[in-house]
Amino acid sequence: MIHWNKCISRVFTLWFGVGAFVLPASLAQAQGASPEERGLAIAVEARERGRGFGNFTASQTMVLRNRQGQESLRELRIKVLEVEGDGNRSLFVFDVPRDVAGTAFLIHAHKDAADDQWLYLPAVTRVKRISSANRSGSFMGSEFAYEDLGVPEVERFTYRYLRDEPCGEMTCTVSERFPTEERSGYLRQVVWQDTDELRVWKVEYYDRKDAHLKTLTMADYQLYLDRYWQAGELTMVNHVTGKSTDLSWSDFEFGADIDDAEFTQTGLRRVR
Repeated sequence: MIHWNKCISRVFTLWFGVGAFVLPASLAQAQGASPEERGLAIAVEARERGRGFGNFTASQTMVLRNRQGQESLRELRIKVLEVEGDGNRSLFVFDVPRDVAGTAFLIHAHKDAADDQWLYLPAVTRVKRISSANRSGSFMGSEFAYEDLGVPEVERFTYRYLRDEPCGEMTCTVSERFPTEERSGYLRQVVWQDTDELRVWKVEYYDRKDAHLKTLTMADYQLYLDRYWQAGELTMVNHVTGKSTDLSWSDFEFGADIDDAEFTQTGLRRVR
């Protein structure tokens, strides 16, 4: 039995212009909690489970596939730095093919503001800032938009719980999240997470006209440091163009020797 007053005492911020009205996970199923409260509670709990990793590096293979099934391959390296009190810093560096080798993409994610994003183009030795107006555009020809690459910070969405339903051998909770950023390319996203670990298995993306634009599926989750789940396979399908992009992750290393200076505009020019 959940005691409402005890649960309320665990709420740690307010919504009214100061931050997010955060419900603890125990309130997700509380009698009387609204769909919006339940959806927010699920998102907060998922975030809390993913905190504290510090940093990691990984490798990634990207396969671009057109409507006819023709494929092109890209290989890149990823570095992620956790930032206390704000969003993470992420650095993507392309190694293959030769025509994009040395291209680097930097994200400074934020909890309550649009991400800062920069793209380094070695052919012109120039760092280009990605404006908010361009973040719905394709990232390096893939079906992932620039705005898809940052961590979906809890404070930058509103939420609504929809239902629980079977998903394979698991039970998934299904919620909607609505971007608060006016220039987002999406009106809403529908997210499937298993009820045991709150891992994301599927996300449906709806454009500003509420048409189903893309679907992201995740698979091959692995547990690292006995705590952090990471998907090994991601597939984004564009239902309008018929194109898709597969991302395969490997070689995760947590607690890697990372230089903070790499996560700067100046550092982008020195990436190797």
